[in-house]
Amino acid sequence: MNPSCSRCGKIVYPTEKVNCLDKFWHKACFHCEVCKMTLNMKNYKGYDKKPYCNAHYPKQSFTTVADTPENLRLKQQSELQSQVRYKEDFEKNKGKGFSVVTDTPELQRIKKTQDQISNIKYHEEFEKTRMGSIGEERRNSQDDAIPRRPEMQQQPPKQSYPQPSSAYNYNEPAAAPPMRAAPLEPPSGGRRFKAVYDYAAADEDEVSFQDGDIILNVQQIDDGWMYGTVERTGETGMLPANYVEAM
Repeated sequence: MNPSCSRCGKIVYPTEKVNCLDKFWHKACFHCEVCKMTLNMKNYKGYDKKPYCNAHYPKQSFTTVADTPENLRLKQQSELQSQVRYKEDFEKNKGKGFSVVTDTPELQRIKKTQDQISNIKYHEEFEKTRMGSIGEERRNSQDDAIPRRPEMQQQPPKQSYPQPSSAYNYNEPAAAPPMRAAPLEPPSGGRRFKAVYDYAAADEDEVSFQDGDIILNVQQIDDGWMYGTVERTGETGMLPANYVEAM
């Protein structure tokens, strides 16, 4: 029994029958749905079981896929497969030297955590260094505030005074120790000074004194040294000018 044409509905005989798209057509009825151009088995394009030419073939547009439970399940399964494949690749390449590591979400999280730890350590080291610098500056400023003792500075050359000559020469007894010639004392009525630091004599012609001692009959020798008498001990000699102040 001969089938009927899917377009015109008439009987299709074997000599003019075209079997395509699960239907039977007359050769003349097998044409484009839009422009009616006759088609054959080589140049047709089927859409929704209807023949079209190449120019009028319907263009498909992509649509947004809804997040249905099935789609969410497929998405989760794909992620698990990616993790499994990553681990398999890691086990294969382990021990073969360095290789490019896939930037997975887990690795991104680990990298972010390491960056935060490095940043915290950097700030801790910076604070330690800054506090150490501040402490060093404070110590240096305190050291600068303390006046330097004359023995730590470059002392000016001392001036020698002529020693009084004796009118008579005589030999001293052998048992007696040699006597030190007394320095030339300046005239009385000099200025009075007060010691502001302790000082220990570094030479025979110098005097020692303590903070608060009164120095009498002070005479200026040069910018660095004076000559006077310590009221407390009665000793007379040279003393550093920057250890006393005028009264």
